[in-house]
Amino acid sequence: MARRFRGSEEVKVDAKGRVSIPAKFRRVFEASDPDWQAGKRAQLVIVYGTRDWNWLQLFTIEAMEEIEDGIARMPRGSAARNLLENIYQGHADEAEIDGDGRLVLPQKLREKIGLTDSAFFISAGDSLKVWTPDAYAEEERALEARVPELEPGADPLSLLAPAAAKDEG
Repeated sequence: MARRFRGSEEVKVDAKGRVSIPAKFRRVFEASDPDWQAGKRAQLVIVYGTRDWNWLQLFTIEAMEEIEDGIARMPRGSAARNLLENIYQGHADEAEIDGDGRLVLPQKLREKIGLTDSAFFISAGDSLKVWTPDAYAEEERALEARVPELEPGADPLSLLAPAAAKDEG
């Protein structure tokens, strides 16, 4: 099972598209790269998704292998498999974190999501999502609007109970 990311950070983007990966996130990429060892560069996969994605998703090597294994178990030629192959393999690039803890985000990907001088990283379990700070603020407002069944002040963990019951049944 892939290690999990936790937390969020806003970081600067330099003129070459380099972003500093916070140490707590680098440790997860390193621990989840089967080929990584001290002194080597941690590998990862950047998924930029379909035209309507306004974020990038950074997956650890282990997490991407789990996704690809799941896709490989789907019927070859099925619409669902074709969609997932297109998103998670066709719209993805391999990358590495350099010796200074930075990741270069290619210009085409920065342009796709409108990234200029600042990036917002937010944990998404076994991946990190990269947003512009403004786009994430808008996404957060939209997320809050999507939880109508929660009363103000209710514990969001209450949403896990129905999901767990479905998984057991």
